Amino acid sequence: MSLSKSSVPSTDKRKILVTCALPYANGSIHLGHLLEHIQTDIWVRFQRMRGHETYFVCADDAHGTPIMLKAQELGVTPEQMIAGVREEHMADFADFHISFDNYHSTHSDENKAFAEEIYNRLHAKGHIKTRTISQLYDPEKGMFLPDRFVKGTCPKCKSEDQNGDSCDNCGETYSPTEVLNPRSVVSGATPVLRDSEHYFFDLPAFGDMLQEWTRSGSLQEEMANKLAEWFESGLQQWDISRDAPYFGFEIPNAPGKYFYVWLDAPIGYMGSFKNLCDKTGIDFDAFWQLDSEAELYHFIGKDIIYFHSLFWPAMLEGAGYRKPTSVYAHGFVTVNGAKMSKSKGTFIKGRTYLEHLNPEYLRYYYAAKLTSRIDDLDLNLEDFAQRVNSDLVGKVVNIASRCASFITKRFDGMLSTNIDNQALADEVMAAGDSIAAHYESRDFGRGMREIMALADKVNEYIAIKEPWQLVKDETKQQEVQDICSLGINMFRTLMIYLKPVLPVLADSTAEFLNDDLIWEGHKTLLTDHKINKFKALLQRVDMDKVNAMTDASKENLLVKAEDEKPAKAKKKAKQEKVVDNSAALNDPLGSDPISEEIQFDDFAKIDLRIAKIINAEHVEKADKLLKLTLALDSKENGETRQVFAGIKSAYQPEDLIGKHTVMVANLAPRKMRFGMSEGMVLAAGPGGKDLWILNPDDGAQPGMRVK
Repeated sequence: MSLSKSSVPSTDKRKILVTCALPYANGSIHLGHLLEHIQTDIWVRFQRMRGHETYFVCADDAHGTPIMLKAQELGVTPEQMIAGVREEHMADFADFHISFDNYHSTHSDENKAFAEEIYNRLHAKGHIKTRTISQLYDPEKGMFLPDRFVKGTCPKCKSEDQNGDSCDNCGETYSPTEVLNPRSVVSGATPVLRDSEHYFFDLPAFGDMLQEWTRSGSLQEEMANKLAEWFESGLQQWDISRDAPYFGFEIPNAPGKYFYVWLDAPIGYMGSFKNLCDKTGIDFDAFWQLDSEAELYHFIGKDIIYFHSLFWPAMLEGAGYRKPTSVYAHGFVTVNGAKMSKSKGTFIKGRTYLEHLNPEYLRYYYAAKLTSRIDDLDLNLEDFAQRVNSDLVGKVVNIASRCASFITKRFDGMLSTNIDNQALADEVMAAGDSIAAHYESRDFGRGMREIMALADKVNEYIAIKEPWQLVKDETKQQEVQDICSLGINMFRTLMIYLKPVLPVLADSTAEFLNDDLIWEGHKTLLTDHKINKFKALLQRVDMDKVNAMTDASKENLLVKAEDEKPAKAKKKAKQEKVVDNSAALNDPLGSDPISEEIQFDDFAKIDLRIAKIINAEHVEKADKLLKLTLALDSKENGETRQVFAGIKSAYQPEDLIGKHTVMVANLAPRKMRFGMSEGMVLAAGPGGKDLWILNPDDGAQPGMRVK
């Protein structure tokens, strides 16, 4: 009989709603995003295993200027673009076994209704203020410029090419109107100041409440300490409006004014949950009303703490809704000890990972390194392979593979009624409370270490007992069954503990053991219980596949669109046209090089030559340009030319050296502010990262004319 199917106690059953931050709807999911979604999913799966009524919702963050511009670039409506991205995101998350109850969009009827309701309630209570402000305006594009769409010189340290709201060099923050020599990232034009009436949320009115709430235990201590800086410097009213053109929800009774994306983004949690409630009959108010006894948790990255821990709770308070039980922040993901890099292939899309590796490898590695603190997490790819192979394959699954064949071949798949080592069994079963506490506190790394320490003890027990030797003695068969039955039971208990992290491996284990692997099962053992034939449960990580993944990321990376400069984005949309790189400096959005007809005789004058790139360098203070030294023939001291080419978005300088390109050899030299450009190189492709030149093995030789 099996004793594992004891029911989950009904006492202390909790009602829990969990969210994680909304991915922006104009780029692919990458391994940085997945840290948060995996962390949250593990916590949610643990709560479900404990028998709590737990719901997990998310959505795409689908509003804002970058999405509007990206859709224009692609020649589609914003609605069409965000619908396609949402489908891609949902597929990626599903394949990483992220168990959302609902995945919605902030561009939804539910979110619009809640955004308007919350705004109207705040307005009725006097928490919305209006005043006229001066903003930088792009006269060519006909739009006000968000902070990150302005570049210029830092007003403090005078570093050039800095963002419109902060300086990467000195760390100073400032208003875009303070930037020296500003330029529009969208068009390259010099912005002008224009006045516009804006709507502000009166955040200072909630200062006392926020100071108390941030110190109430709802936030990690590091978060609360960081937020204290805001109170010390004084809370400011928050601009919640944006001028047309803008993709978002129009503010009630304010034509041409739209909710800033960060107003309706967190409201998207409510919208997604309401969408789920309407489909399933869940009581929405039971989770969001002021006196709700349900628990509400937000998992976020440390870069959006202010929005979730100041603006969001103040909005909820002012609108008459409950505040979050807790907001949990995590750090950033680095790869091999450094920021994720496109050139090194360590900026890895989720889909690229899935094409090469088992998603549960990543789920386990993240779990093994996650703490309850706001620490950055390094995905060291060699350590990743070694840890997965050592812990999961070499320790946990190894227990089952060492014991299962004896049970199935010698004892018809029946586990013994005897417990060979009760002390070991008790120790492994008793660890459930400690491991549960680690899950609850999100200290997953400590939980994984405890599980692996237990696995070591079980493997040591089996190694000492040596059932493979005992089985040779016919008088020792019962002992073999007892030893291997305990090993199988310990494997089962460890897999119960690992089930929130490794749901697919747990499902395969459950099929093998003919058992449900419920959490309470860790308190019992399977005795006189029939198991099924053992099949290989998990393969080792192959470093060749890891390397193939990074190689593929170098070639196929889709850069997050919110990180792309819109100027590059528009250029990228032009399909398969010759790119005039030297003109790119004066025309940042790119002009159509075939819009003006010329006669064939004029075209025939162009001298197109194969040239070898013998050197390539970054151009200081230039966003798009690389300085190339080109050899026009194969002679050791032959003719060379210096050309400035706008292909920085596609290549690192070191990757170009030794390659071939096509250049216009008889173009008159052009004086540029970076130096003299003595020709023009040609490249094919839609633009952005996708620009192609010739490899040395393509058969072309320097000096050859292209006809």
